Amino acid sequence: MSDTPNKYTAKDWDEVRAAFASSIMVKTSLSSLAQNLDGPDWPVKSKDETPAAYIDLGYDEMVTMLTMKGIPPGKADFLISLLKETLAFDDPFGDMVEQAQASSAKDNQLLKNLVKLGIPEAFPIEITALTDDTKEFCKLEKLSTLGEFCVFAQGMSQNVIVGGDFRRLLNALSHIDEDTLTELLPFRKGAKGMQLLEALVQTSKCSSPETRAPKVAEWFKDDLAALKKDLSSGGSLARHLVALGNPDAEKRATEMYQLITTGKIAKKGGLFGSLGRLFGK
Repeated sequence: MSDTPNKYTAKDWDEVRAAFASSIMVKTSLSSLAQNLDGPDWPVKSKDETPAAYIDLGYDEMVTMLTMKGIPPGKADFLISLLKETLAFDDPFGDMVEQAQASSAKDNQLLKNLVKLGIPEAFPIEITALTDDTKEFCKLEKLSTLGEFCVFAQGMSQNVIVGGDFRRLLNALSHIDEDTLTELLPFRKGAKGMQLLEALVQTSKCSSPETRAPKVAEWFKDDLAALKKDLSSGGSLARHLVALGNPDAEKRATEMYQLITTGKIAKKGGLFGSLGRLFGK
C-alpha cells in the first residue's frame, strides 16, 4: 500500500495494541487521551472512538478502518503514537497513589500549598470546575479528592507530559496562582478555603446541575445551614451575594440556591423577588 505511513510498522502496531489491551484507558475516548497529552485532537469525537475499537485489528485492517471513517491513512501513525504516549504516562503510575500515600506527606509541596490556601485535602474532584475529560482521567486513576490529586501529581515523572485542566490545576497549586484556582475550584481570591457561593456558580455551569447540586449541598452543609439561619432571621441573600462581585454570578448562585432549597428554580416574578417571598418574614 503505497500511501501507508512508514514512521511506524505493523510490528510497532502489534506491540502497542497488545500492551494497551490491559490498560485501564482502553475504553477512554481517543479525543480525551489526545487532550490529556496536550497534543492535536483525534479527528473523530465519539464515545465509541476508543482504543478498544482498533486494538483487535491487524495493521492493514486498522488502516482500512480509518479510511472507511474518512480518516486519512496517515493518522495510523498518530493512533500508534497516541497509544504509545498514553502507555508511557499510564504504566509507571499504576501503584503510584498507594505507594505515595504510604510515604510521608511532609515533602509534598502541593499538599503544603493546600494547607496555605485553606483547601481541604478531602475536597471531591467531582464538584470542581475541571473539564469532564480531566475528571474522567482522574476517575480512571482512582483520584477522587484534591489530596489524592496532589500525591499523584507530585510523584509523576518529569518526562511525562500532561495537558488540559490537569496541568492547569497542577501549575496553579504549585505556584499558588489564585486567578487560575478561582476558575477551576470554588475558591475566592484573597480568601481561605472553599466557598459555597462559588460552588453554586460553578454548579450552574456544569452539564448536569441537578445532579451535582445535592453533592455540593452535602459538602457545604455547615455553610448552607448558616446561610439558611441568617435568611430565616431576616437576613438578605443579596448581602451575601455581593462577595461574588458579578451580576451574572449572583444570578447563577441564586438559581442554584433555589434548586437546593426548594427543588426548583423560580421562573416568574424575578429571582430576587421570589427569594424575598420565600425568606422574607
